[in-house]
Amino acid sequence: MSDAITEFTIAVDDAELDDLRSRLARTRWPERETVDDWTQGTPLAYAQELCEYWRTAYDWRAREARLNAYPQFRTTLTGDGDEPLDIHFLHVRSPEPDALPLVLTHGWPGSVVEFVASIDRLVDPRAHGGDPADAFHLVIPSLPGYGFSAKPTRTGWGTERIAAAWDELMVRLGYTRYGAQGGDWGSAVTTRIGAQNRGHCAGIHVNFVVAFPSPDDGAPTPEELVALGKFQAYQDQDSGYSKQQSTRPQSLGYGLVDSPAAQLAWIIEKFWRWTDNNGSPEDAITRDEMLDNVMLYWLNGAGASSARLYWESFTSFVGSTVDIPTGISNFPKEIFGASRRWADRVYTDIRHWNDLPRGGHFAAFEQPETFVDELRTFFRHVR
Repeated sequence: MSDAITEFTIAVDDAELDDLRSRLARTRWPERETVDDWTQGTPLAYAQELCEYWRTAYDWRAREARLNAYPQFRTTLTGDGDEPLDIHFLHVRSPEPDALPLVLTHGWPGSVVEFVASIDRLVDPRAHGGDPADAFHLVIPSLPGYGFSAKPTRTGWGTERIAAAWDELMVRLGYTRYGAQGGDWGSAVTTRIGAQNRGHCAGIHVNFVVAFPSPDDGAPTPEELVALGKFQAYQDQDSGYSKQQSTRPQSLGYGLVDSPAAQLAWIIEKFWRWTDNNGSPEDAITRDEMLDNVMLYWLNGAGASSARLYWESFTSFVGSTVDIPTGISNFPKEIFGASRRWADRVYTDIRHWNDLPRGGHFAAFEQPETFVDELRTFFRHVR
């Protein structure tokens, strides 16, 4: 295995884009839903509208150029396991020499494009009216089996191995002291980085907390009753995708990899359900941004490989204890959350806890300025 870091440029063949448009034009549609809302999934009319926009108006070449404006690389990592894997990542260095290295980790159904709107402000605060002391060198990897990272061919690439691989990556880049941040699966990976505590991570920040009550807690507080209600609603109405992906990701993958309409509908429904919107996901995230994200699943045929992380690690959101400094940002339309006393049992050194007025599960996508402010505020505690 080589420690080499090679430059990477996204260059999608015209034939792949032609194939996408052809498949979209030949979509075999189901009948419309029997309700007048999203409770049965992505509505037919909206799916058809968005697929037609994707086919006729969406400009991948412009989006490709936007991503390629940031330095990208690939390197082979093992995460202490027995399968080397080529991992894709953005590496954007700050002009500020004392910037803090920071690894940002996305989740499902996200990708590295979630962070694009935040990169410049995080890397160069001076140019955006901020304090240069808040600058970061950013490392933004694609999870194994996601985006332009390679797909595991054997079992074992769960969150523990990914956390070890991210530490391996940061040290390889020369960052022996760094911060880590994530939401969704990125939160699980980031929490594992903190729990493993290999001596390099100075602190972690997460915007998705999974923590539960203890039998010794007594009666739940009003805040905790709300949290329990949201979790129950997730279990009753919103967790089918996770059950499928954590048990039979391969069966699901055939449809997602073969049909762009299926891949779009599978992802877009989560942008509707998990964002702070007024009825349409486009209230929170632009149409082009959503399609940028879908493209990173479609172009690389990642429907099965991305879902497989659920099969590997669905229970890994619980069971870790983090003793290094931690920051937590709670966005109101998050899938579900935790009270401070529940979180304190997982994260024993919370330095920053903030309840935000707007935003949902995709914090960097939905509220990039708030996301940047939250990271700056917390990491001042560990610089």
